[in-house]
Amino acid sequence: MDLLVIEDDDVVSEFISESFKVQGHSIDVAHDGKSGLVKAKSGSYHVLIVDRMIPVLDGLEVIRSVRTAGINTPILILSALADVDERVAGLDAGADDYLVKPFEFQELLARVNVLSKRASHFIGSQEELVVSDLRLNLRTRKASRADTKIGLQPREFRLLEFLMRNVGQVVTRTMLLEYVWDYYFDPRTNIIDVHVSRIRQKVDKGFESPLIHTVRGAGYVIREPG
Repeated sequence: MDLLVIEDDDVVSEFISESFKVQGHSIDVAHDGKSGLVKAKSGSYHVLIVDRMIPVLDGLEVIRSVRTAGINTPILILSALADVDERVAGLDAGADDYLVKPFEFQELLARVNVLSKRASHFIGSQEELVVSDLRLNLRTRKASRADTKIGLQPREFRLLEFLMRNVGQVVTRTMLLEYVWDYYFDPRTNIIDVHVSRIRQKVDKGFESPLIHTVRGAGYVIREPG
């Protein structure tokens, strides 16, 4: 596994680097946001590990720039900021997971392994999900409906992917929090409703038959029209 660590604390970055190397992984390290962003854009990594508070470019700025560049590599944030609002801000910026300092390496390793598997995981040889005239290509990360291209942010793509993998089945908010945000607790925000609303605007607006439906008191479902 090839990893990029963007961390300005020499002790922490060396600890992470050496620990992963012992596990047989390849590590690149950047000590500020600007050089980290250059590496993230030019290299090919399985997972990016980004500290929240780094010089030159803040960790959230790095993540936003990575996502704006169309790079969908999984990102894990490391941060001493443990408030729920900080976690939500990190995940909204485009990160896939958030680990609070101090941490045990075994937990970091487990989370990185999950993110790495997620990035390369497809169900069987399936490369495209199809519901009615909505298509989601898992290899190219592109979406379309009735041959009209749909621009999706990484987390929107992931949410829509989960709905389409469970076509015809009600997906609860808890399931979405766990799969899309890696939240195993309720952050007590409307983060899911906001993202679903955005996806609906992109997927259903302008079409006669909506595909995404709210199941009151339960969650959401995507289903074929009729």
